Amino acid sequence: MAEAKFAERAQSRHIASNILKGSLGNMIEWYDWYAYAAFAVYFSTDFFPAGDTTSQLLNTAAIFAIGFLMRPIGSLIMGRYADRHGRRAALTLSITIMASGSLVIAVTPNYQTIGVFAPIILVLARLFQGLSLGGEYGTSATYLSEMANRGRRGFYSSFQYVTLVGGQLVALGVQIILQLILNEAQLQTWGWRIPFVIGAFGALIVLWLRLTMDESEQFKNMSGKTKKDAGTLKALLKYPRAVLTVVGLTLGGTVAFYTYTTYLQKFMINSVGLDKEVVSIINFVALLIFLILQPLAGLLSDHIGRKPLLYVFGIGGTIVTVPLFMLMQSAHSVTAAFLLMMLGLLIVTGYTSINAIVKAELFPTEIRALGVGLPYGLTVAIFGGTAEFVALWFKSIGIETLFFFYVAACIFISLLVYWRMQESSKSSYIEAELEEE
Repeated sequence: MAEAKFAERAQSRHIASNILKGSLGNMIEWYDWYAYAAFAVYFSTDFFPAGDTTSQLLNTAAIFAIGFLMRPIGSLIMGRYADRHGRRAALTLSITIMASGSLVIAVTPNYQTIGVFAPIILVLARLFQGLSLGGEYGTSATYLSEMANRGRRGFYSSFQYVTLVGGQLVALGVQIILQLILNEAQLQTWGWRIPFVIGAFGALIVLWLRLTMDESEQFKNMSGKTKKDAGTLKALLKYPRAVLTVVGLTLGGTVAFYTYTTYLQKFMINSVGLDKEVVSIINFVALLIFLILQPLAGLLSDHIGRKPLLYVFGIGGTIVTVPLFMLMQSAHSVTAAFLLMMLGLLIVTGYTSINAIVKAELFPTEIRALGVGLPYGLTVAIFGGTAEFVALWFKSIGIETLFFFYVAACIFISLLVYWRMQESSKSSYIEAELEEE
């Protein structure tokens, strides 16, 4: 009995170690990605000619969206690579690409120095980062789901968004520290480059950690016959219902997530009229609480199933989004802004905490990384990456309110998918494959 307990604890520590290594890499990737969004209000004047604030933010938001266009390509290339050569190899490659993009942004001269080449280089760097992140999502979700033990997959896979939000928090934390140390002029001229340097060097540490990770047993146990078609579109298209389910799952979730995190920061500054420093603190505290909620909700899904949490997001997001933004638009109180943001993030937790495991459970091992990543990447590129751009465009033409209805409509479409889909934990390919071994 004692030996069995010791072996069980050792296995749990081993699983936790691999989850930690994979998750830290995910955090750095997302830190690099969000550093762009967090510091866009400072470097937009460096990469584009003089103009009004909304126009410059619109330009940087457009490049943010362009970076998302590479994510489906990254999902295709890296998903295929992960399904054929292993999750660890793909995760190691993705962090290397992301670090390179951050370093390029950090050292690129401004528009006043090299003219139009500044935004061109910025676009290219973001394209490579989009390629990296596109591959990271599907492979990371697959790795965390496969490495977790039975009955704890919701809990462990929730760490994908723990570290995703953690990356955003680190970016915001760096922003707050730099705002305290540097003045506005210093941040706009050279201070904004510091977070990109931090991201590039942090990635080197993560690269070493990922090289020491174990490969998942399910990938190692694939038969030679199965490996022959692993990671191919031909194999993926045998599961059209699962592919469409991932698209439907992702649509409302990605629009809501980027609306309540990335765009909301600019909304508080540009529309509500709050100071940048105050907004940074509001976002930091709200996202920290949001981060803590992820494993709690993931653990809950292991006991009650995935669909009840998806319903919380789908119903809550559809009903609450429009009144929430209208209240925030008219309420200039810091407390009100924080509480309203927290309400939105609480609702979004129903999607973010379990989206990785739900998608991973829909596909067999040989196409899991591609199946999770590609339809997700396509949906995020079309809807998630453009959320901020669409919002700023509506504002630029004087009908910002329509954006709130757009977000609610996207969530409602996903709600219909949640209603039609099966409970993934009961029809999981992951569990079915383990029972066959």
